[in-house]
Amino acid sequence: MQDDMIFTIAVLVLIFASFAFVSVRDHIKRNRRFLAHARKFWGTVPDREYTYEEFQSISNYAKRRKGQDFFLDDITWKDLDMDRIFMLLNNTISSCGEEYLYEILRKPVFEQSKLDERNRLIEYFRVNEDIRIRIQKVLAKVGKTYGISLADYVYRLNDIPRRSNVKYILLAAAMIGCFISLFFAPIAGVLGICVLLVYNMILFTSEKGKMEAYLKCFQCILNMCGAASDLEKISDQEIGVYVKNLQKARKALAGFCRGSFLVTSKGTVSTDLGSSMMEYANMFFHLDKIKFNSMLRQLDGHQKDVEILMENLGILDSAIAIASFREYLPYYCRGEFSENISMEVHNLYHPLIEEPVANSITVQNGTLVTGSNASGKSTFLKNIAINAILAQTIDTAVATQYKAPFLKTMTSMALNDSLESGESYYIVEIKSLKRILDESKKELPLLCIIDEVLRGTNTIERIAASSQILSQLNRSNVLVFAATHDLELSYILEKEYTNYHFEEEISDDDIHFNYMLKPGRTNTRNAIRLLELLGYDEAIIKGSQAEAAVFEKTGVWELC
Repeated sequence: MQDDMIFTIAVLVLIFASFAFVSVRDHIKRNRRFLAHARKFWGTVPDREYTYEEFQSISNYAKRRKGQDFFLDDITWKDLDMDRIFMLLNNTISSCGEEYLYEILRKPVFEQSKLDERNRLIEYFRVNEDIRIRIQKVLAKVGKTYGISLADYVYRLNDIPRRSNVKYILLAAAMIGCFISLFFAPIAGVLGICVLLVYNMILFTSEKGKMEAYLKCFQCILNMCGAASDLEKISDQEIGVYVKNLQKARKALAGFCRGSFLVTSKGTVSTDLGSSMMEYANMFFHLDKIKFNSMLRQLDGHQKDVEILMENLGILDSAIAIASFREYLPYYCRGEFSENISMEVHNLYHPLIEEPVANSITVQNGTLVTGSNASGKSTFLKNIAINAILAQTIDTAVATQYKAPFLKTMTSMALNDSLESGESYYIVEIKSLKRILDESKKELPLLCIIDEVLRGTNTIERIAASSQILSQLNRSNVLVFAATHDLELSYILEKEYTNYHFEEEISDDDIHFNYMLKPGRTNTRNAIRLLELLGYDEAIIKGSQAEAAVFEKTGVWELC
């Protein structure tokens, strides 16, 4: 008998040791995989596809927190293709980081101290791999909520009506009473259990779907609380202020987290016996509904604590992503911000172009850029705006030097007519320009970028109105960059605007663009030459050249 007991104990110990060994081995493998992944993708462009719905979802957190601060409007965001800039930066691990990073890009900072703190954190993660990876492992437990934003999950809980648990408590008490009565009145007990079980099953089935729709919301908050708890174990004073914020919020939500397994455990008999038993317990005694309603009430008055969790986890995750972006860049600089309404940038390049041409410029008033088709005017203007935004958001300009005041940035570039509202291109364009004119009258310095002013109307009215709009925009608190094909504007506005241009080199059978910005107005045109290179009929080419020559000489169009 004693030998049998020893054998049984030995088998149990062996089984336990085997499970422990497998668990430890799997844990080590997961850690190694995560470490390899973190190192492999550090300083690289994230390889991820986004749907339109995903971008809309990610943006909701920022739009909810818009407030009274300056917020990049949708026209500017679209003009500058900022979705692609976000994709270039988005090496985040969690939804908190992803959504906070998006918010950073849409809300330029106007205080040096905020940028200094952001840079301190970014640089700390950039040069300290061990602490960075430890934090990323914690953030990975929060994960990403693909398809719907974390903010939407969290704020959705505010819309759920708070219900009393009296009905469920009475039903649970009745079921317990029926079980007890089995010892005294078995038949009555069995009948009571059967009746209650049928009713409970109907109630369980009808309400389970409604409740499960919100369980993922609960899980998101629980994951953030778990991450906050794990970060408290990382003793590092460089992130101390954020950990303290998380700790305070987590403790305030302790009541919400306590006993949460009653509603968040999942499983079936075939996969998880414990979860299945819990499912039956919920069916008999409504423990999940009682706990669900209790957790909802625990959230009342703690919305701010949930927001603190989202924000502080987002700050850490987004800072790591920005640090990775800096490692990816060939060079970058921090912005230098002054009171003077001027801009000085050196070796500025576009982050979305694989082999960009860097340009430098120093301006103190309006800037008018002319040049041939496809010579680089629009790209240069976008580059100015993008870097102004990056300098005031992620504290990282893609240049060797960026010096300017704190600026609001607005653009009017990649416009289209609106089929939904039935508005023509010209109507859309003048509305876009009107919003910039209105903003220019406010106190804060403004950077406005305009590509082809009033291209949607005839030449005479375009030049007349464009010159007046650009002249009015050239205020003491505004930096204007405008591109145009209308050389007349470069003469009309030469006392108010400094002229720059891009040009091309034309050979016998090709046009080469060097994309280098040069002072002065352009003295070349290539539209007709491009028709010729693409094989247009010779009669069209010669006729076009003749008409252009007549107009240049007389100022009158004549049909040739």
